[in-house]
Amino acid sequence: MDLFVRGGTVITMDAEFRVIEDGGVAIEGDTIAAVGRRADLEPKAGNARRIEAGGTLVMPGMINGHAHAAMSLFRGVAEDHSLNDWLEKYIFPAEARNVTEDFVLWGTRLGVLEMLRGGITTYADMYYFEDIVARVTKEAGMRGVLGQTIVDFPAPDHRTPAAALAYAEKFIERWRGDPLITPGVAPHSMYTLSTENLKAAAALSRRMGAPILIHAAEAPFESELSHKKHGLSPVAYLDSIGLLGPDVIAAHTVWLDEEDIATLVRRGVGSIHNPSSNMKLASGVMRVVDLLAAGQAVGLATDSAASNNNQDLFQEMNIAAKLQKVTRMDPRALPARQAVEMATIGGARALHLDDQIGSLEVGKQADIILIGTAATHATPMYNVYSQLVYALNAHDVRSVVIAGKVVMEDRVMSTMDKPGILAKAHEYQRRISASLVEVRAI
Repeated sequence: MDLFVRGGTVITMDAEFRVIEDGGVAIEGDTIAAVGRRADLEPKAGNARRIEAGGTLVMPGMINGHAHAAMSLFRGVAEDHSLNDWLEKYIFPAEARNVTEDFVLWGTRLGVLEMLRGGITTYADMYYFEDIVARVTKEAGMRGVLGQTIVDFPAPDHRTPAAALAYAEKFIERWRGDPLITPGVAPHSMYTLSTENLKAAAALSRRMGAPILIHAAEAPFESELSHKKHGLSPVAYLDSIGLLGPDVIAAHTVWLDEEDIATLVRRGVGSIHNPSSNMKLASGVMRVVDLLAAGQAVGLATDSAASNNNQDLFQEMNIAAKLQKVTRMDPRALPARQAVEMATIGGARALHLDDQIGSLEVGKQADIILIGTAATHATPMYNVYSQLVYALNAHDVRSVVIAGKVVMEDRVMSTMDKPGILAKAHEYQRRISASLVEVRAI
């Protein structure tokens, strides 16, 4: 045993949803070696380093199934718009004026820092210069499923889809087999790519054995465009061109009919729910209850800090549960335990990584977070799942372990320079503010 997390209430998120009072987790290298009662594991701990977990909830690291980490530097730049206007009139122009390798470097550092401090140990990302995203993620000791974005129009990193695909191939080759980084291809959406380029992205992914990350059925305009152009829903269209499969991670999947749901399940696609972003952009409400009932793998996500405006997965659990209840007018819809499942093992299933992460089980990766329960808003506690979803927040996370390495302990980061990152973010704020004046003047 190299590391022993001892004490606290261990929430395993295993098949039996075991909750172990005064529990412990034994770690050897990057792997969980044992989960059980502290008293049973203590005699085997030897000289292992101890992390005292008394007074905390000990659970699997949370999984953010869809993000654009570098866009943390665009937090709050364009508010109260529809998705189409937000993208076309504000975000795409702002990206054209600001996004460089250095922007992605510091924006990703800010996003990763926020996610780690909030108990997120794995995230899926879609952006530009994704090799830099991978480097930052690796340096921080975080786990990432990272897709190089492909679009038809000139992007900040490549002027053509062909150039972006060539970059994606090199990116995948460079990071393939890394213990923390899963490289992939991210064809942005059916409304930013031609059929030819969507097929090319999927072909590259499958030739390289890499995941496909894509926005799908997110907003009304996308559905209208797909029906007008192809005579099919977005999901049906993507399926018709052979893109959907068990290697696909589809963000949003809001606008679905029964046939679409059946298609997603049949193809083994993972769906990612982004409740705050969907609400803010008035994109719609995902049919989470129906998807889960059909057997679909559904994870939870923040989307970007430009459309959310934070990377707090506790908030997403809270909103996801309440949104289903009020939309369906049923207080029993999406109970707290299911919301926690979406943020852990359900998210792992949606990312096709549930054999490695998402629960505290022997043989899985040692991705563990400790959440304090001593605050006034956390007292008293009758049900751990209810407390996680309806009472606790990202600031209650005390310590974070990823692949057996401690990246934050008692709120102190060991892998990232918080003051330096915040200082650089303020510097970028001044640059971006000046560029936005130019955008709005056009």
